[in-house]
Amino acid sequence: MASSAPDIRPYRAEDNAALVDIWHRASSVAHDFLPAELLAAQKKLVSEKYLPETETWVAVNGTTPVGFIGLIDSFIGGLFVSPDCQGGGIGSALLDHAFRLKGHLLLEVYAANTRALSFYRRHGFCGIKRRQTDDNGLPFPLIMMQKPVPTTWQRSDRYAQD
Repeated sequence: MASSAPDIRPYRAEDNAALVDIWHRASSVAHDFLPAELLAAQKKLVSEKYLPETETWVAVNGTTPVGFIGLIDSFIGGLFVSPDCQGGGIGSALLDHAFRLKGHLLLEVYAANTRALSFYRRHGFCGIKRRQTDDNGLPFPLIMMQKPVPTTWQRSDRYAQD
């Protein structure tokens, strides 16, 4: 689905409900391997901590939020696009915006989220480390990725292997 680049602006407190809804709908699709109880607990954290306390940039279509990226320095805490808008370049625009701001980006992605892994690889990210448990100690492997890849490194997808 092709579309024009979205407008990207800083997070506002009045965005909270719309962004939590985008996060929940996108997470329910992309992270369908996570228990519903875990997503419910994370929803409160997203609303009360992550959105207001990170450097969050919002992609809007007119005045309607359609996606967002949350940054903690150069670490991407989350990148989410409304499921009905995915594939239209919104995620790419948010990622490009963050890269222009920071010049170097790190992130962690669930190994089971193959669509996100492919997306980040297409945008020049490379796996640098893998851990077998998530932040809650649950057995959901995560892959740390970075961009740009240091020139002294050889690009490898070894961390993406199960």
